[in-house]
Amino acid sequence: MDFSLSREHEMIRESAFKFGQNEIVPGIRERDRAAESDPQTLKKMGEAGFLGVCVPQEYGGMGADYISLGIVCEELERADTSARVVMSVHAGLHCMTLMQWGTEKQKRRWLPDLATGKKVGAFGLTEPNAGSDAANLRTTARRDGADYIINGQKTWISLSDYADQFLIVTRLSETNAKAPYAAFIVDRTTPGFSSRPIHGKLGVRAGNTGEIFFENMRIPAENMLGEEGDGFKVAMSALDHGRYTVASGAVGIIQACLDACVKYANDRTVGGEPIGKKQLVQQMIASMVQGREIGRLLYYQVGWMKNVGLRHTREVSLAKWTNCAAAFDAAHKAIEVHGAYGFADEFPVERYFRNSRGAIIYEGTHEIHTIMQAEYELGYRSDKPLARDLPTWPFEKVPTEA
Repeated sequence: MDFSLSREHEMIRESAFKFGQNEIVPGIRERDRAAESDPQTLKKMGEAGFLGVCVPQEYGGMGADYISLGIVCEELERADTSARVVMSVHAGLHCMTLMQWGTEKQKRRWLPDLATGKKVGAFGLTEPNAGSDAANLRTTARRDGADYIINGQKTWISLSDYADQFLIVTRLSETNAKAPYAAFIVDRTTPGFSSRPIHGKLGVRAGNTGEIFFENMRIPAENMLGEEGDGFKVAMSALDHGRYTVASGAVGIIQACLDACVKYANDRTVGGEPIGKKQLVQQMIASMVQGREIGRLLYYQVGWMKNVGLRHTREVSLAKWTNCAAAFDAAHKAIEVHGAYGFADEFPVERYFRNSRGAIIYEGTHEIHTIMQAEYELGYRSDKPLARDLPTWPFEKVPTEA
């Protein structure tokens, strides 16, 4: 069993770290205060190759493995959660799901522009009445000749105002509550599409979040991922990918808390010595180290499982649940270490605290993952093979379709 990272992994970590510190950290306090996102960040991430980090080279991506995706998410969230969210919705929820469920024609149609950042992808599952209860979707898709007519709305959609295309999940009936589901790639320029931002968020203020609406939006049948009835499986597959990016990103918040606390604890003196000499401060820092090391091992394991093609719904749930709780605890302790200074945005730890709270909710709440882990252990839940597998790494070149 080899726990070492490759030279390529280390190079990707260094590149992502430098990008985060040079392109995201400068000005982040001001953007967070103003609740303004920077669309240039998307362009820069595309130019740096991060948006296509684990997309095969034949589709224009970097062709790195899935552990590399986790490393990028960790280092970008170390700078700010808003940057990791881009990776979650674009690379995880959108691109990886397209890699898993798309036909070869669909992959060649969409992945090259997504991998290079010419286009940005997002994901739409949550609705006003369907969050944790994902089976209660009300957005519908009705067949009309060679097209589908889509009506409904999605909420809490990251990159709602910036994404060029969205992977959305719908019902296939306007009247039957038990109708099967379907997943589609929809373009924001399609007539009937509109979006509206959500303001007043507790955290991730430098990230764009909003609602998207579909009013008699006509989508060609060739935009469907999988077949009719596969929509819910597509959605659950996407959540596995999204949870992986959130779990790895959470480790970045813990590392950011450690960066801030180590510096502050060595600089701040009480009674003539650094507060880092105080045992209770050391206890809090040691707890953060514990969370970081456990968190990395958990997401490295999931990345390896993705690389070799193993179903990992249970393991990624555990990683997401554990790491997000550890990140929130680390941010809470980081404020304690900073004392009154931690209560204001002069230091970044108050932003880490606000940002870390959101991750306990999205991609499956704390309660959802608690139930999942218990049901797996009790034998009430088990995973079956999916209809489509995520491509294993290293990626094999696929012959061009005639």
